[in-house]
Amino acid sequence: MNELQQILQAFTYSQKSGQRTALATVVQTSGSVYRRRGARMLLLEDGQMISAISGGCLEGDVFERAQSLMFDGGEPMVVRYDTTSGEDIVFGFGLGCNGVVDVLIESLNNEAPAGQMSFIEDCLQSGQVGAIATVFRVEGVSDVTIGSRLMLKWDGKVINGITNAGIAQKLEKDTRDILQEKQTRVQTYTLNKGRVDVLIEVIQPLVPLLVFGSGYDVIPVVQLAKHLGWHITVIDDRPGYLTSDRFPQADQILWCESDHPQSYQHLLTPQTVAVVMTHRYLSDLAFLKTLIPSPVRYLGVLGPKRRMQKLWDDLSAENIIPTSAQAQRIYNPVGLDIAAETPPEIALSIVAEIQAVIGGRRGNFLRDRPGSIHSPQEQPCLTLAL
Repeated sequence: MNELQQILQAFTYSQKSGQRTALATVVQTSGSVYRRRGARMLLLEDGQMISAISGGCLEGDVFERAQSLMFDGGEPMVVRYDTTSGEDIVFGFGLGCNGVVDVLIESLNNEAPAGQMSFIEDCLQSGQVGAIATVFRVEGVSDVTIGSRLMLKWDGKVINGITNAGIAQKLEKDTRDILQEKQTRVQTYTLNKGRVDVLIEVIQPLVPLLVFGSGYDVIPVVQLAKHLGWHITVIDDRPGYLTSDRFPQADQILWCESDHPQSYQHLLTPQTVAVVMTHRYLSDLAFLKTLIPSPVRYLGVLGPKRRMQKLWDDLSAENIIPTSAQAQRIYNPVGLDIAAETPPEIALSIVAEIQAVIGGRRGNFLRDRPGSIHSPQEQPCLTLAL
């Protein structure tokens, strides 16, 4: 279960139990910080804090500030935590990160701010990407408020809470562009009389993982992937192995004959990641006939290079020849080079490699990475003439 799932689960519980809640969201950062934009933490009136927005240094202060919002219905606020000076020690946070973090704190007791929770849940359950644009700073603009939002669904539907028509129109266009790019960023709109800062955040659906095989070594792969909150389907042609007792954490179990892909072909999307690990040559060969031409973004194949070369020869004999783009998506031997020997170690190397591919990284040591360990995030300033 990932942190968004944990937050949604706790929010649903709070709604049923009648607890007041608040949400803290990292909306802007600079310098060295622990969490990036879009990191969330749910605060419950009984003292529970679900997820985190720092390494544990800011959470207590954020909870104290959220009390007035939860119980008195105060307006959303943005708190800046600046650790770039010696004042950090005076404040007692002791972050030592030499960065700046802006945190939006808002009550979820009202329908408008709570609407984002339903939107996020919809994205996760539907398996479709969405975008949320949240105003977090306003200067000199009277008809735009902190915490107001525009939300854009994958089907083009807009949920608009921005009262300024000019900003809403421009923001909708930019949100559509960012949804296509799938890159969260901050946009600053400069008007004649002021400015508005907006976090436009892309909400990614759960990673759909297909595991072809149901042997003993598949179990830790499913367990690790589920811990990350991925949506997991286990596929095999051995019904005796495909049981809910064997894979209690799998979201779906599919039995199919390896050369009849009709039962899983609809799952092969550009968002899908797949691992073939049946330990049976003919089954691997049959599955690969369907998987290689498919649009999956990652395809891992368990086994040594010599075995894979034989698979390539037999696939070529049946006119299954990958394009350059398809070949780039195939990983064999599967997994990162972490000296893995046992099934849990191998599972760790496989899941880590998939995460690296999803994140656009090479899986190297962070020690050897030049510059920031985080991907660069642009903060363009757009001029909006009204």
